[in-house]
Amino acid sequence: MGSAPLLHIDNLTVKFTTADGAVDAVSDLSLHISPGECLGVVGESGSGKSQTFMAALGLLAANGSARGRALFHGDDLLTLGDNELNAIRGDKVAMIFQDPMTSLTPHMTVGRQLSEVLIHHRGVSAARAREESLVMLKRVRVPDPERRLAMYPHELSGGLRQRVMIAMALLCGPELIIADEPTTALDVTVQAQILDLLREVKDTLHTAVVLITHDLGVIAGLADRVAVMYAGRIVEMGDVRQVFADPRHPYTRGLLACTPRMDAAVTGALFTIPGQPPNLEHLPAGCAFAPRCASVLDACRNDRPALRGLGGGRFKACIRDDLAHAS
Repeated sequence: MGSAPLLHIDNLTVKFTTADGAVDAVSDLSLHISPGECLGVVGESGSGKSQTFMAALGLLAANGSARGRALFHGDDLLTLGDNELNAIRGDKVAMIFQDPMTSLTPHMTVGRQLSEVLIHHRGVSAARAREESLVMLKRVRVPDPERRLAMYPHELSGGLRQRVMIAMALLCGPELIIADEPTTALDVTVQAQILDLLREVKDTLHTAVVLITHDLGVIAGLADRVAVMYAGRIVEMGDVRQVFADPRHPYTRGLLACTPRMDAAVTGALFTIPGQPPNLEHLPAGCAFAPRCASVLDACRNDRPALRGLGGGRFKACIRDDLAHAS
């Protein structure tokens, strides 16, 4: 996409101070997302996916710190104060979390929670806010929306709560939605409905979407580009179709091999990547994936590979250039 990046994260490092020492959750990470684009960010738990964007929006836990830059329309979010960030969060940038029960206030009705977003960010009257909330619930296909406004979060199904969260995210017409595992707790039918809704938002409103997930199937169905993360770093990035058809990093190949495919014959047990992700307090000197990699060389254990361009918007952090696609 030819337009200037909407969000440009540059050399972001996120550290957490713990009783056992400092933990590098994200290390020298750079990526961007353009208007109207969906960037998928995929990796195992603990890879730094969520912390990258929590840091960018000033939402780290008290023991966390971030350095680098997170440029939104050229303004560095990491340098903004709480009031300035609050003016952006929920307005120009909205987040959708995995479990809406932890994001929705349990003792407030759906209608009040939706209305307060508009009253706070747009300064509209309570009556106008209720009217716009009703319109948005209809837009995200919540059945019987008038009745839902008077209900509390615990009275809704998981799928309806997630639709309410999406409605809340859309109320102020954000330029960027960050969806953090938005379908994990839902059954497959509701997952498909939520993904269709996000696709419609991206296509009709030209809203940029960051889709954080461990599910490659979700990425394949919605994302334009994908960033694969491992141990706090991006190990591969590029056009989602190219990366899935021809993965250039052993970790990406492993993730794809672990994913069941409808067009492949089942010949036995599913492939699994051996071993466990590394302890972020004690990362190996070389490539963090080396202890689990079937294609490891001696050099991999000594030098940490930089993310390098391969042309055509493709990047990988691997010294090997002789790895064929594992079909």
